[in-house]
Amino acid sequence: MEPGYGGGDADPRGARRPARRRARGAGALYWAIGAAALALVVLVWNVRTAEDDSGVSGVAAHSTTAPDPAASSGADADEAPVRPAGEQALLANPLYETGRLAPLPCPAPELEARDPASMERFLDAVADCLDETWQTQFERAGIPFDPPSRVFWTEPGTSPCRAYPSTAGAFYCRASKSIYIGTADVVDKWNGAEDSVVYASLLAHEYGHHVQGESGLLDYYHEQRRHEPDAGAQNVWTRKSELQANCLAGAFLGSVAVSYPLAEADRETIREDAAATADRQGSTEAERTHGSAANSVLWIEHGMERQDPGSCNTWNVDAGLVQ
Repeated sequence: MEPGYGGGDADPRGARRPARRRARGAGALYWAIGAAALALVVLVWNVRTAEDDSGVSGVAAHSTTAPDPAASSGADADEAPVRPAGEQALLANPLYETGRLAPLPCPAPELEARDPASMERFLDAVADCLDETWQTQFERAGIPFDPPSRVFWTEPGTSPCRAYPSTAGAFYCRASKSIYIGTADVVDKWNGAEDSVVYASLLAHEYGHHVQGESGLLDYYHEQRRHEPDAGAQNVWTRKSELQANCLAGAFLGSVAVSYPLAEADRETIREDAAATADRQGSTEAERTHGSAANSVLWIEHGMERQDPGSCNTWNVDAGLVQ
């Protein structure tokens, strides 16, 4: 959902999600196979980063060659990393030039969705993977990075952005640099979905807003959005932010698919959820914050395929891709 700087934003996550009752079948066999395959994936990763994969038509061009981590920062080792600012942070962010995400292991535990303790363990494990993945990528970009704080609530509370429980079930608050998720509320919001990939995708999306913040683009985004004369014009910016977070979530999920396997049924679940969290048909421009179902699915699929932040530049693409 839209990253907050403070204040009570309306819930942009839309209607309740369709029920998903199928348990994820990633048992011990998956992890044994994943562990054996991970070494091979790491070995060929640098070769794959140079491949010229076909991407979504109209998506901004980006570097397909993984840069040297020491050279990508463009600064001497003694210089402190600098966070990009202004329009450059939005359109030409150094993060876009870092290549594919490293295929780091993500041994997420089995999930009992209706057990809040199990949900918290699962979210913490996936968040640990997200921390390591994005820390590595930011180091390559030469941008400072601090992982977000985590608030996985079971009781009511207050953040600088809003009180919770929230009707969204989950949100990111830039003012506290924290991700908030209700361990029971989010299951109710998703109608008791048991497939863990639903919650991994949700967490990765909210984490995507933190990536936007740490890369410097959220400051410029909020500044420009505030200058727009009405909600419809502001939502042109909001949709681009949300669709970029979708793509960044997809990039993460694709990058850890060896140790957190995604069967075709899991990918279909991700696509269905992306469509369900999109704007409803018939919404007014003042209500349209997350993009059409087609574009919501397009960007998360694009992220899973490319696994590259540079493929997620929603700020410099054809308008039809961010409607």
